[in-house]
Amino acid sequence: MPADIRILLVDDHRLVRSGIHALLAESAGMDVVGEAGDAGEALRLAAQLRPDVVLLDIHLPGVSGIDTVQALREVVPRAAVLMLSVSDDAADLAASLRSGAQGYLLKTCDTVELVGAVHRAHSGELVIGSAMAPKVAAAFAARTPPSDPIGALTAREREIGAALARGASNKHIARQLDIAETTVKVHVQSILRKLALTSRVQIAVAFAARRQHDGLLPEDDTA
Repeated sequence: MPADIRILLVDDHRLVRSGIHALLAESAGMDVVGEAGDAGEALRLAAQLRPDVVLLDIHLPGVSGIDTVQALREVVPRAAVLMLSVSDDAADLAASLRSGAQGYLLKTCDTVELVGAVHRAHSGELVIGSAMAPKVAAAFAARTPPSDPIGALTAREREIGAALARGASNKHIARQLDIAETTVKVHVQSILRKLALTSRVQIAVAFAARRQHDGLLPEDDTA
């Protein structure tokens, strides 16, 4: 018989996690191997437990689920990340899929759809919940890229990018901003994705050039 699908649940609401866990526990072939309440814990558990599928809430404290997807794919590249959200916004759907999620479900879906989606995501299929299917066209509608990609980053992402431009390590940035080092790594992955870059060196170059030319970066507050 095939091995059970190993699942990691990531949601900041314990009752939601407990409910989903209970539903999946009653389904054959499902094994919930861990639960996490934020991005940092999700990355630690993913590295430790090596799940097959990660059920990921789109709204997490500190770092969003969307920004966590790429980091999870770096830690467990073979795992399918399936977003589970209360948001039926086409923009959230688009952002999730573009970040590398294998699919997107609403939390209003029933058990049959959830279990089926886990199986399909695990087999490599792109999964769109039935309630979101009409929004797929809107999600992939052409969008004009921002004329100022660095300016489109969050304030925290700009802080971290500026610190990278000064040569700061993840550990130093985490200490100065009083956040976890894993959270810094998630923000770095988000910056890479949003700026279409491939390394932290490229981030440093981009931010250093921005500082030199127009002085719009945050002041040196992490030294």
